[in-house]
Amino acid sequence: MPRIRQADVDEVKARTNIADIIGERVALKSAGVGSLKGLCPFHDEKSPSFHVRPQHGYYHCFGCGESGDVYSFLRQMDHLSFTEAVEKLAARVGITLHYEDGGPAPETSGRARLLAANAAAAEFFRAQLVTPEAETARRFLGERGFDPAAAAHFGVGYAPKGWDAMLHALTKQGFTREELTTAGLVSTNQRGGVYDRFRGRVMWPIRDVTGQTIGFGARKLYDDDQGPKYLNTPETPIYKKNQVLYGLDLAKRDISRGDPKRVVVVEGYTDVMACHLAGVTTAIATCGTAFGSEHVTVLRRVMGDDDASGEVVFTFDPDEAGQKAAVRAFAEEKRFNAQSFVAVAPDGLDPCDLRLQRGDGAVRALMDHKVPMFEFMIDRRISGFDLGTVEGRVGALRSAAPIVAEIRDRLLQPGYERVLARRLGMDPREVHQEVQRRAAANGREARTGRAEAAEPAVAAPAVTLAALPRTVAVARERDALTGFLQYGHRVDPELFLRALAVPFHHPALEAVRATLEATDRSRPGWALAVVEGTPAAYRTLAGELLARDFPARTEEHAVASINDLARQIVIAALAQRKNELLGAIQRVPPDSEEGRALRVQLRDLDAERHRLQPDD
Repeated sequence: MPRIRQADVDEVKARTNIADIIGERVALKSAGVGSLKGLCPFHDEKSPSFHVRPQHGYYHCFGCGESGDVYSFLRQMDHLSFTEAVEKLAARVGITLHYEDGGPAPETSGRARLLAANAAAAEFFRAQLVTPEAETARRFLGERGFDPAAAAHFGVGYAPKGWDAMLHALTKQGFTREELTTAGLVSTNQRGGVYDRFRGRVMWPIRDVTGQTIGFGARKLYDDDQGPKYLNTPETPIYKKNQVLYGLDLAKRDISRGDPKRVVVVEGYTDVMACHLAGVTTAIATCGTAFGSEHVTVLRRVMGDDDASGEVVFTFDPDEAGQKAAVRAFAEEKRFNAQSFVAVAPDGLDPCDLRLQRGDGAVRALMDHKVPMFEFMIDRRISGFDLGTVEGRVGALRSAAPIVAEIRDRLLQPGYERVLARRLGMDPREVHQEVQRRAAANGREARTGRAEAAEPAVAAPAVTLAALPRTVAVARERDALTGFLQYGHRVDPELFLRALAVPFHHPALEAVRATLEATDRSRPGWALAVVEGTPAAYRTLAGELLARDFPARTEEHAVASINDLARQIVIAALAQRKNELLGAIQRVPPDSEEGRALRVQLRDLDAERHRLQPDD
């Protein structure tokens, strides 16, 4: 396969802002001069340890150690090859790629073909919505308050009733039956025949957080349709239902910019549409599956969920299915730092019906009547007991106490003990004792579980910033390397070269320094080249040095500090050389030629020290 010319690879990277690419998936906020941070997309964490340096096109997680450039980020997140990542970014920034030996562009990758097939299908379904056959679909949408403009905004379409209308349309565009099958757009019968998976249904395109169509949700319209009411795309290489949230591509901007940051979790496609049209533009929904841990992970990254200031509001139907959904959501609540709430509309209306019957204002007001998730679950637990009897109150306490015991915020727990006591009409001290008993039992279970778990293998300790000795000399070398990697282009050139030539005392920092000294710093992206060229044992440390926050108020302050650090390193080296000269002078006759030469060197050295530090 022809390779992309290196000059094009470098040009695409230079014209791509890595913060824009990562920011589509992770809420980033300022973390000091030239640095951004957010929750790591490669592992689950409560506090942000994932740092991005846009100026260097580099990211590094201080939690799991993942690091790299914009290409490695796309390769890991989207499971792309290197060529696919370059091609994707080239299309984004409008660069025409050239391939070595004048060869043609390679065939589009499998993942890209699946995305292209889904995009073509979405366009096909949208076009079908205006055909005479789609009258039932248009009426379905209209009866729910969605006009053509709303349908267009959400990309809603219609799948014809025939068995192969979409199949023929997409094969004419060059897609193979194998590609359409892999994309989940067609199904295969027992005789090996292929037919449209979606027929006679309203179609919602399901997009990933970057806005690419990866699947569909379909609602049946006709009585003779023997399939389920809702039918979704099956699991495919690009569609993982446990990680997909409908509407997140439209909601992510307002989620990350909110004050407080708020996510509204509803139960269906029409509910998402109704909320957005009513002004609740942070509404999202799961796609054919319960709200689970992987959905939590996706939302936390988009929210930047690193403190308790955010809100996650769940809306549930009052029926049995809605109550089960509430229990499942409560099981995941503790994974959020944000506070969780439940909003139930009057008469149990879902957001779509609420908008139809009472208008946009009622949907917005729904958020004003939310109740904390813990309070909602307490009421649910005690609702089945007869609180008019002693036995009923005791049973309700035993049922609800575990919920209060699970509250992670120790300041909130006493308040909910009082809430439960009021609900039950019991002495708060009795409630407190039962909650503490349940909390102690939970602790014992957790400790027992940990004791029974297999002990993990002990890995060799990695050389990281945290492992460095806490001495003044090591701190100076550490900060100097941080500054050289981040702002070396702004250090006085002569001073930079002299400081780089001074060996460092700590072996790990010396390995990074030696790599930096040997790297061609005239090429763009040389700081990344230093990280990649550092010996494997110290590569993580090099990445941390490039990504860590340099202690400075502004970039100009940082540059001044780094120049000063470089000067200190050179002066320290001169001081060491002076001691060596003084020792040598003591060992030779003062009137000898060698002695005179050493004293000249000493005089020149003192003059150089004075030039570098005139106030010394």
